[in-house]
Amino acid sequence: MSVTPNYTWDHVHIRTPNVEATAQWFADMLGAEIVRAPGRVNIKLGGAMIFLAPVTPDMGVNPPPVTPYQGLDHFGLSVTDIDAVAASLKAKGVEFTKEPFTLNPGVRICFIRAPQGVSIELLERNEKYQ
Repeated sequence: MSVTPNYTWDHVHIRTPNVEATAQWFADMLGAEIVRAPGRVNIKLGGAMIFLAPVTPDMGVNPPPVTPYQGLDHFGLSVTDIDAVAASLKAKGVEFTKEPFTLNPGVRICFIRAPQGVSIELLERNEKYQ
């Protein structure tokens, strides 16, 4: 008899040459909570942890990819009133790679770019979008 494991999200991991600036971007732009521990700076966003790992030039880490690309393409955050959220983010200077649009009935989305080229989808599921 096989056992089906129970998977739950633990964290997302972002490598960055400036941990403090990346943490501050997520706090300022998306309201993330900066969580400090000895030798670590993480952020908590939407109930999930995002680990920030420092990158130094001697590590041989590749530059951020340009979307779209194969592999993990983006992560998504659900919001309420996506158009108001988008307007607020634009006022803060956030870069949009796709403006808000109705993907299919009941789903409106947009994409923003975070530090290191991280792509974030914002989406609202609401029957008002037809």
